[in-house]
Amino acid sequence: MPSPQVFNSKDGAVYTTSNGAPVSEPYAAQRIGLHGPLLLQDFHHIDLLAHFDRERIPERVVHAKGAGAHGYFEVTHNLSDITSQKLFQEVGKKVRATVRFSTVGGESGSADTARDPRGFAIKLRTEEGNWDWVFNNTPVFFIRDPAKFPHFIHTQKRDPQTHLKDPDAFWDYLSQNPESIHQIMILFSDRGTPDGYHNEHGYSGHTFKWFKDDGSFVYVQVHVRADKGFKTLDGATATRLAGENPDYGTESLFSAIDSGNFPTWTVYIQTMTPEQAEKFRYNVLDLTKVWPHKEYPLRPIGKLVLNENPQNYFAEIEQAAFSPSHMIPYIETSADPVLQSRLFSYPDTHRHRLGVNYQQLPVNAPIVPIANFQRDGFMTFVSQGNRPNYQSSIQPLTFAGRKGTLEGSANDVERLAKHEAWIGSAWRDLSEITELDFEQPRALWSKVWNDQERETYVQNVASHFKNVKSPVVKARQLSVWAAVDQSLSDRIATAIGHQTVKPMVVKPASEAIKFRANIGSAPPLPKL
Repeated sequence: MPSPQVFNSKDGAVYTTSNGAPVSEPYAAQRIGLHGPLLLQDFHHIDLLAHFDRERIPERVVHAKGAGAHGYFEVTHNLSDITSQKLFQEVGKKVRATVRFSTVGGESGSADTARDPRGFAIKLRTEEGNWDWVFNNTPVFFIRDPAKFPHFIHTQKRDPQTHLKDPDAFWDYLSQNPESIHQIMILFSDRGTPDGYHNEHGYSGHTFKWFKDDGSFVYVQVHVRADKGFKTLDGATATRLAGENPDYGTESLFSAIDSGNFPTWTVYIQTMTPEQAEKFRYNVLDLTKVWPHKEYPLRPIGKLVLNENPQNYFAEIEQAAFSPSHMIPYIETSADPVLQSRLFSYPDTHRHRLGVNYQQLPVNAPIVPIANFQRDGFMTFVSQGNRPNYQSSIQPLTFAGRKGTLEGSANDVERLAKHEAWIGSAWRDLSEITELDFEQPRALWSKVWNDQERETYVQNVASHFKNVKSPVVKARQLSVWAAVDQSLSDRIATAIGHQTVKPMVVKPASEAIKFRANIGSAPPLPKL
């Protein structure tokens, strides 16, 4: 087998064909005579064109425009009290990391400064396998029902007839699905236009479960907070840069690392016990809600540093394949249905873009030995030799990892069994729209933001919302804002020259199916 160095020779290397034969003139093409037609036997020329025709692979259906770099994650705090995952038992432990930032809705050539959430994907190469953190730069999202995702994304893309972005489709979907309002509040603040990819926070959004050896667990959300703060652009500057320098985020990230100004983040977690989850005012599975920091404080766990630019963007960043299903022992998913859906969708799109053996690409390959029963397929780089491709007693594999059994008293077993049954029934809540869905957006508007931030939000919304043609869509979305705060809706209506609208009819918080017993006063919302 050839070594990687065969394809990464130093400057001054001899020019060759793809099969390694030296070529004397790269621009020459074989002809019949001096001015005759080209010859099919000219393998160098034909092979060059054939490869060129296939240089592009399918772009990501979302998160197509992005930038990335390499670095490391360092554990700064021991977490043995909440998880038995080996990585968190040793303070100072470092693992290699690859990070890809991205916008969501735009194509590969679109502007970095578009008003859009940003993807913040991190691949940690641990001694127990690769662990992917597939995060966004907002702590919530537009949906909590996974079947809505393709519908939502279609409204963020281009119209099937005009091939233009369609404000009516954009707001038609959002106004019909008011659970999106929390994300709309964040997106149309200046948080929706961060100042480069490396000046923003990252959030898991989803809830995960971190286990201990005894089978106990806590719910966890992860926060990756930029040490220099979350820096933003105002709407006018973001729009100007989209025209003058659409690769602003890509350029600024590369330049920062190239100049030795390495971006750094401090990583925190919020934790919640199963008992706390059952008493929590909101649904622990709800991707449209945050956990108040006062009740569930941030706990530092590590540092993320980016100190190495890619040598080849396509090989190291475009081919990087992240998935929330790439987990390591003692880290598991919650029953969050959007997260559960992503567990399938992400590897599936990688198989489409990169092929079934995408995990064998150098940027995706783990640093630990692989032994499994997955064989063959297009572009097999690693064959696992003559190891049996079934569970063999002649040449057996060793089986390790967390067994998943609960050790403890009968009461412990019964308690967690009841909690799992409770979680199973909690899914019903995720399609209900109640007053609970407006509490956190209302807190942003009335308590967290100052007067200037409120005015900025109104102007940012108005500049986009004014392009909606449908009076039904306009009135319906204004009624959603009115359910947050009447003054918010009225100010937007005034800004676009529309009459004021009454709030949409919303069920009281007490109508939340599973959580009626937990409804008290709403807790304060932290500044994110």
